[in-house]
Amino acid sequence: MTKRELFLGLLMASVAGGASAQKLKDAQEAMQVEQYDKAKGILQELIQKKPKDAENYFYLGQIHLVNDKVDSAQIVFQQGASSDAKDVLNTVGLGAVDLQKGNASAAESKFTQATSNLGKKDYLPLYFTGRAYIAAPKPDYTKAIEYLTQAKEKNAKDPMIPIALGDAYAGLRESNQAYISYRDALSLDESLIAPKIGQAVISRWAQAYDVVIEDLNNLITENPTYAPLYRELAETYYYSSLKAAEEDYREINQKGLDAYKKYLEVSGDQSIDAQVRYADFLVYTGNYEELKTVAQRLSSIPGVDAKVYRYLGYITFLQEKDYAKASEYMDKLFQEVEETRLIGRDYLIAGLAAVSAGDEAKGTELLKKAVEKQGEDEDLDSEIAETAFAKYQDGEQDIAMKIFAIPAANPESDYYYDSNYYLGTTAYTEGSKLYIGQGGEPEDKGAANLEAARPYLEKAIKAFDVVLGAKKPETIEKYLVNAMYFKGLSELALDNLQFDPEAHQGLFVPTFEQLAALLSEKAELPDVQRGYLVDAYNYLGYHTYFKGDMPKAKSYFEKSLAIDPENETANAFVSQM
Repeated sequence: MTKRELFLGLLMASVAGGASAQKLKDAQEAMQVEQYDKAKGILQELIQKKPKDAENYFYLGQIHLVNDKVDSAQIVFQQGASSDAKDVLNTVGLGAVDLQKGNASAAESKFTQATSNLGKKDYLPLYFTGRAYIAAPKPDYTKAIEYLTQAKEKNAKDPMIPIALGDAYAGLRESNQAYISYRDALSLDESLIAPKIGQAVISRWAQAYDVVIEDLNNLITENPTYAPLYRELAETYYYSSLKAAEEDYREINQKGLDAYKKYLEVSGDQSIDAQVRYADFLVYTGNYEELKTVAQRLSSIPGVDAKVYRYLGYITFLQEKDYAKASEYMDKLFQEVEETRLIGRDYLIAGLAAVSAGDEAKGTELLKKAVEKQGEDEDLDSEIAETAFAKYQDGEQDIAMKIFAIPAANPESDYYYDSNYYLGTTAYTEGSKLYIGQGGEPEDKGAANLEAARPYLEKAIKAFDVVLGAKKPETIEKYLVNAMYFKGLSELALDNLQFDPEAHQGLFVPTFEQLAALLSEKAELPDVQRGYLVDAYNYLGYHTYFKGDMPKAKSYFEKSLAIDPENETANAFVSQM
């Protein structure tokens, strides 16, 4: 449930007649179709003309909440509360601010204060309290229903109340009760579109996206000038893209982007605030090319929301790969934006940028926090693993290794075994470079090379051991042989066989014996695994040769030659025996 959904039904039937009331009604109608900039202008004008009218402040504060300007909303609500000693709506607004800032107890205190001594027909404070709980960063749908039910008891004829109840029940995944609530709203006013939207998007919870898209498009055909329909369609396309096949993802995601552009066009809102909301949508949907254009435009505007650092940080990391600069932008965001306004993806990008820029400790903590703070519809653990794999494919091995370490340390991660496998291979690759030499040929540095490589090789062995301990058949099938082979190579390097063969301990022997036993039992082997088996026999033969067991060494080399008669290593040793 997005914050903007909180305001689909702000048009109140209770507004009285008169010039000023009519203007307030105009603002409410603009808010209902999400023309927030238009509504803001009306309300600011009303406040100038009648600074003692507390209700105008309240609705202006609501628009600030839509635009994620929590501090501005707080100031306006405080002004509204001061303008009229009898006003309680702005107290509700201040409670909503507390919820946005994560202070639930302070919010509850204000809500209790605002709703304790209401008149018999005074239901709006109850209604807006319910709405505040729905729109909170951590929604409390049960409390919302409690307040909204009280509001309904006071006024059973305002259709906005059952719409809000429908939203709350939908949040609780109580689809039947949500549908009934939306139906109740339509029975009070069949011209309303908001409850029809509510009924359509219920199926999003069941991931029946095709059904939702069809229903929304039908509503758009009937109501082409109702802007919120396009936003809901955009969000549905986005959710649908997350579950789509890889080859369909970009096409569906683009449809979401097109729908959001149509939303801006139909709403007619081209304000800076609208552009910031558009940028937020681009962030969530991963449309970074478009975000780059929007971010550059916003960054040139004096006094623009500090969230612009989010957009610049994302683009600098993802598109320009200037990791130090991206980290700088994200630090700026964290300094200038309240923590409650930060999202899980902010910590994700900040963490990835920090790791990529060389600050592994800082990046690791940020990435852990990203997973903790991720939204209900996000899978940042997956994105961490996918980013690491992208770095791996791009040849940025050291960065990939550090990022793989995050899901590799979390047994609850769906990418635990995959990440450990790639952590092992990247650590082995980096370690072997240091051990053998960057040019790929042994350098006469012996112990110094080994000590430089040791941390990487030990990390590789530890990661491969995790993979070898897997019980899932698909993991065993995918990684077992490779993990065993590269673990053996890592142990081989640690044993310093390359530089001091006569002093080696045979650390690699159990692993290569296990690998040889595993592969020799297979009737047919792919060429790669045939090569692994030859290597295993050769290294085992090499070990037993230097330990003086010539008959056993010869048997290993002969097994190697049975697979690869032209193998130079095996032939060279057999010829000496």
